[in-house]
Amino acid sequence: MMNKYECIFIIDPEIGEEGIQALVEKFKNLLETSAQLESIDEWGKRKLAYEIADRNEGYYVLTDFSANSDFPRELERIFKITDGIIKYMIVKK
Repeated sequence: MMNKYECIFIIDPEIGEEGIQALVEKFKNLLETSAQLESIDEWGKRKLAYEIADRNEGYYVLTDFSANSDFPRELERIFKITDGIIKYMIVKK
C-alpha cells in the first residue's frame, strides 16, 4: 500500500550552484524511480531559524511523494550519508 509523505531537506549553500542542482536532481531521480513523486518545490536560499553546523543559510527543497512504508527509512539513510545535506525531515501525511 502506498502512503503519502512530505519531505523537506536543506542543502548547504557552500557547495555552490552546480552542487546544489546536482543534489536536487539526485533526490528527484531517486523519488521518481523508487516512489511516486507528486511535486518538488525549490524554495531557494533562506536564513535558517538557528545555526546548524556553523551555517546561517540553507537551500530549502520541499517534496511530496507516495511510497511504500519502507522507503522513507531508506531515504533517511541516503540523506544521512550524503555530503551537503544539512537537515531533513520526512512526515507521513
